[in-house]
Amino acid sequence: IDVFLARSLLEKLYLFQYPIRPASMTYDDVTHLSAKIKPKQQKVELEMAIDTLNPNYCRSKGEQIALNVDGTCTDETSTYSSKLMDKQTFCSSQAASNVSRYAAAVYKKGELHLTPLHGILQLRPSFTYLDKADAKHREREAANEGGDSSQDEAEDDVKQITVRFSRPETEQARQRRVQSYEFLQKRQAEEHWVHLHYYGLKDSRSEHERQYLFSQGHGLAENTELIKSPSEYLMMLMPPSVEEENDKPMAPSNVLSMAQLRTLPLADQIKILMKNVKVMPFANLMSLLGSGTDSTAVLRCIQQVAMLVQGNWVVKSDVLYPKDTSSPHSGVPAEVLCRGRDFVMWKFTQDRWVVRKEVAAVTKLCPEDVKDFLEHMSVARINKGWEFMLPYDEDFVKKHPDIVQRQHMLWMGIQAKLEKVYNLLKEHLTPKKQEAQSAHPLLVSGGQRVNMAKAKVKQNYGQLEKEFQKQKAEMKSHDTSAKMDVSNIRIKEEPVSDEEPMDTSTYEGMNNGIVNGLHAEEDSTDSLNGHLPGGCIDRVAQELKAFVSSTFKKQFVLTLSELKRLFNLHLASLPPGHTLFSGISDKMLQDMVLDTGCKQILVPFPPQTAASPDELKVYALWEAGDTYDQHRQVLLEIFSKNYRVRRNVIQNQLSQECGEDLNKQEVDRVLKDCCVSYGGMWYLKGTVQS
Repeated sequence: IDVFLARSLLEKLYLFQYPIRPASMTYDDVTHLSAKIKPKQQKVELEMAIDTLNPNYCRSKGEQIALNVDGTCTDETSTYSSKLMDKQTFCSSQAASNVSRYAAAVYKKGELHLTPLHGILQLRPSFTYLDKADAKHREREAANEGGDSSQDEAEDDVKQITVRFSRPETEQARQRRVQSYEFLQKRQAEEHWVHLHYYGLKDSRSEHERQYLFSQGHGLAENTELIKSPSEYLMMLMPPSVEEENDKPMAPSNVLSMAQLRTLPLADQIKILMKNVKVMPFANLMSLLGSGTDSTAVLRCIQQVAMLVQGNWVVKSDVLYPKDTSSPHSGVPAEVLCRGRDFVMWKFTQDRWVVRKEVAAVTKLCPEDVKDFLEHMSVARINKGWEFMLPYDEDFVKKHPDIVQRQHMLWMGIQAKLEKVYNLLKEHLTPKKQEAQSAHPLLVSGGQRVNMAKAKVKQNYGQLEKEFQKQKAEMKSHDTSAKMDVSNIRIKEEPVSDEEPMDTSTYEGMNNGIVNGLHAEEDSTDSLNGHLPGGCIDRVAQELKAFVSSTFKKQFVLTLSELKRLFNLHLASLPPGHTLFSGISDKMLQDMVLDTGCKQILVPFPPQTAASPDELKVYALWEAGDTYDQHRQVLLEIFSKNYRVRRNVIQNQLSQECGEDLNKQEVDRVLKDCCVSYGGMWYLKGTVQS
């Protein structure tokens, strides 16, 4: 069994140990009412509902506890607003101080994926409500005793107060005070609670986070220590002695020979090479690493330190500008420099040419910093701008479509962040094809276009010749004596006229409409789908319809942004060459959603919302074919008029429209399908704004 080490949740994964639950309590999605955490102390409090309708629940005892805690009056400060103990609080404590030898394991398809645990917390019932009941009882007794005493007796209780001035605290006294139990308790009490949002087991966000339990890309660069050659493994077991290392001549700190480089782990070799070279084709990288290096391991490592631009690898910005560093020219922090350099890299995924003034206007960085970015990956051309320094590596794009697709998805995420940070206009996002063609005609020469057209004709001619020979052999086998009638054989003829130019969209798209070999614009994907054969279009539509239908049957309500995220995850799980990789535009996705029986819900978002256009488009499955269709439709009608609604309003409306008295479990089921609760209010899924 292959064992992989997953590190995506290395410092985030906790194990919660729940107590043995009573029959009246179930740990499911509905019962988690609220959650909060103190991160420094690793202390968690969960508030969970108790099923008061369960036959094992003692109602009289619950009413008595609620009466003791809150008294006869109910207000906002009441612990149990329903005058019934309908919830229970659980408080955590650390089960073990050292959890370094514990891990969560997932077994899938003959592979064991391990994720180290950051903490193990045991949840125990909290009985603070009893303290509250005791406090109220003491207040009532004090009030009764105070009523019997007279004003004179109260005045006789006056005592003399002695005022003392504290001496200056010495260092030793301060250290003793800091280490005292009272001081530590006070510090722990001062830490503020951080409120959390609970996602159920079947929620899309939970399913997405659960994928991080698997080693991303089977380890990539983190697990290179698990992929060693025998000689490297032996070197780890028996490292060279210190005396041998001291005998080697010392080189300058900024110089590393190839011999020294090859003694390092593969991930460090690639990082050092990319940090020095900045831009490199994959073939050149393999030649520098030496013969016998596994290309698969190199591909895993290179994706951790570099991004794919026009088929070539460009070092990541955070490798050149580590955290807590700044620009030597302007003193700008590394985070701002990384954003600016990522914008330049993203521009080169759109076109081979970048204008320096445009980059400076968008990023608002000083000219020296912008020049450094451009010099890393491009060459200045007089009166033209900056051209990407390496030609488009078409061989790598054809050999590794899965890597290209993964990098394309990463660039989509970077583009979304850049749009929010820089407020990019549409002219920044989509290159102008006409200007690009007229301004840079030398990129695609006439001779190259003629050669491409000839190659296309030869390929078509070869296919037609094979079909002709096949039909000829079949006719000979049926009737060898008969003369072959070639009138039925139709050879496809390409129309050639002065009005219709030769199709050169394939090569032009290589420079204008392709991001790392994949179409990135909606228009380009639509045109691509338009050129697919009829049978292929049907297969794409069937696959897309199956994905949309299955997704909405699980989620019921999705924003367009969330649907696109789920679709990208679905694409990442498909094998290379799948029909869905042919290109799906946003318009195709939205049309398919409407074709599968879903409707767009026009939620009245608040005017000051910061949501993106994709987050404002909400779609819901109108008919799922079960008994709750009518209830969900009433609920969706409510949210078409209100952005957020209270539970009692929803329950009253459902009872009026459906003509029946719904119990709590039925209402919870409908709310769980379509809504989320936050701050005592209910929202449609994906519409909660922080």
